Amino acid sequence: MQAITETLASRATELTSRREPFVRATVVRAQRPTSAHAGDTALILQDGRIEGFVGGNCVEASVREYSLRALAQQEPVLLRVVPGEPSHTDEEGAVEVANPCLSGGAIEIFLEPRVPAPRVLVVGTTPVARALEFLGAVIGLQMELTEGGSADPGPGDAAVIVASHGREEEPALEAALRAGVPYVALVASETRGAAVLASLEVEDAQRSRVFSPAGLDLGARTAGEIALSILAQLVAERAKARHKADAPGSPASALDPVCGMTVAAVESTLHLVRDGVTTYFCSPGCLAAFRDHPERYARGH
Repeated sequence: MQAITETLASRATELTSRREPFVRATVVRAQRPTSAHAGDTALILQDGRIEGFVGGNCVEASVREYSLRALAQQEPVLLRVVPGEPSHTDEEGAVEVANPCLSGGAIEIFLEPRVPAPRVLVVGTTPVARALEFLGAVIGLQMELTEGGSADPGPGDAAVIVASHGREEEPALEAALRAGVPYVALVASETRGAAVLASLEVEDAQRSRVFSPAGLDLGARTAGEIALSILAQLVAERAKARHKADAPGSPASALDPVCGMTVAAVESTLHLVRDGVTTYFCSPGCLAAFRDHPERYARGH
């Protein structure tokens, strides 16, 4: 047990260093007969793969489904799996799933999503850039200072803020816009900022996405005040994006036609492709039953 725990801890550290989201699942209560015990742990990756052990195939199917939901919503959840006809009951912070494949017992598993902090690239080493680095870390952002030529933004980054006072501003802004970074800002006066934006080799629609002068109009004068106004604008823009988007969604799910359970419709879930149609299952038993007599379960499918 200790060796397995140490292996999973090492794996979790590796995923965190690579900024890959995952869910840590921990069995907090097990009522016999169950194959898992309190303290058993597993990691659920963003593609649904499970590393570790928190129960048999049918329990894993529910763990996979609700772990991917927890990742999508970035909220922890207590999952309780009990025997019975397929159903689920949602409460605040908890869900109970009835599983017809269980022979008895019940199990409670805490699903804790581990999502990397939003990364913000700050181009420059000016006083404003240093203030951004300090204040951004306080509000839970992963701040990275870089030079314009070495900036390598990606679509998963939260922001690129150019505060280099004229040094390699254009390449950094163009790279951020082409990567689709949602918040791009330039620390400059209104006049100089307009000149920099006009020189960018991007389409007008992309050019108009740059916030310049950067930050909310708070009457900021010092480097710290300017940094605060920029971070306030970033927080506001991220909130707007969340409101515009639909409510936090859940990954695609499918119905196991044999037992009636819902399962995650992902590659890591047991599945069978027949006549061009992919059918997903909670366990090898359900898959085998369907494969042997598909016509029997046509209605459910």
